[in-house]
Amino acid sequence: MYEYRIEHDTMGELRVPAERLWGAQTERSLENFRIGTEEIPRELIRALALLKYAAAEANEELGMLDQPRAKCIRDACKDIIDGKYSKEFPLKVWQTGSGTQSNMNMNEVISHIAMRADPGIEMHPNDHVNRSQSSNDIFPSAMHVAALLGIRESLLPAADGLIESMKRLEEENRELIKIGRTHLQDAVPLRFSQEISGWRGMLEESREQILESSERLRRLAVGGTAVGTGLNCPEGFDRLCCESLSRLTGESFSPEPNKFHALSAKDSYSYLSGALRTLAANLMKIANDVRWLSSGPRCGLCEISIPENEPGSSIMPGKVNPTQCEAITMIAIQVMGNDVTIGMGASQGNFELNVFMPVLAYNMMQSIRLLSDGMLSFDRHCVSGIRAKRENMEEKLQRSLMLVTCLSPRIGYENAAKCAHKALEEGISLKEAVTVLGFLDASEYEEAVRPERML
Repeated sequence: MYEYRIEHDTMGELRVPAERLWGAQTERSLENFRIGTEEIPRELIRALALLKYAAAEANEELGMLDQPRAKCIRDACKDIIDGKYSKEFPLKVWQTGSGTQSNMNMNEVISHIAMRADPGIEMHPNDHVNRSQSSNDIFPSAMHVAALLGIRESLLPAADGLIESMKRLEEENRELIKIGRTHLQDAVPLRFSQEISGWRGMLEESREQILESSERLRRLAVGGTAVGTGLNCPEGFDRLCCESLSRLTGESFSPEPNKFHALSAKDSYSYLSGALRTLAANLMKIANDVRWLSSGPRCGLCEISIPENEPGSSIMPGKVNPTQCEAITMIAIQVMGNDVTIGMGASQGNFELNVFMPVLAYNMMQSIRLLSDGMLSFDRHCVSGIRAKRENMEEKLQRSLMLVTCLSPRIGYENAAKCAHKALEEGISLKEAVTVLGFLDASEYEEAVRPERML
């Protein structure tokens, strides 16, 4: 039988495992919400600790906490931010929709760390650690902080690396001409570098959309407390808390001027999620293009090669598959699904509070984490190793019937179509079809049909 200690809250006493640093409210949540395996994201735990540090600093400056208690809280928060107590935050996503139990989990752990560090100090999770705060303003603030830091620290660097790889590929293939495709059918020529530039442009546009939408996360709900009125919160707390948080993170945060909006609406989250969904859609398109172009090695398009990272089949020897493309496309549909959840959750605020916040935070942080890790992996194990198969591109270019498009101004659209149909139906070259039908002789054809002039 395990050792335990007795903790209490306003509902009475409760046994808590002796080695754990949480208190009664965390233990109640563990007992009452044995649902699933999804836990509050580590990024959100870090954000809560950052906010508790900033709140303690603001409370000390305003005379709401004495210096020893404020310092003990900050010291405990530093350790949590550094990941020292990760096992002390076990609560599930599927809990109260305000995140109250996770806020109290943080308050209780900070209290116990502080009292172990200084046995002579009294530290109450509500009266001291949660001073001037409510779960209703701290949890949504942590949601904003976690998402913004995730984007700045992980997602944007990953996107930038992938964009740089695309730029390098463009430069390497600057003069290479290939056949274009629309509707999965042959189209007119373009440079391979131009095709790659389309991929790069999609990533750059998504990057700008994410940057723009994430700016709204800098406005925090702190200071609103329970319903937005700021009850039990001293004047200036929100400003001082945001200033402290900005110093801690190196990012600029400010109080949301309309606290009623900050507590009851999650439109900033939904807006950002839409930008992440757009990035996912663009990555889906790029990955699909890459695996189509690399299909083969003998019976597909086979216009590019990609790195061979692992065996592709348990039964077919020598088979290699575009696994990085498959991973990024699975990530894409997960992010699209997360966006649906976030949009639905953001629509469900009732009166002064939205009570879908844990699932909103879980889905948002999963999307940011998957996109960040996925782009790093896709870049490192696939895109950076793409090589053009120049001979195959040239062969397909010369065989394409859509080269006839450049003849339309000279022989007319309908006559050009006759040439294409004749070549296809009789299995002859386009040149043969044009000359047999008498529209041009061989030398005229060779002068007119020059792929490099069609770009």
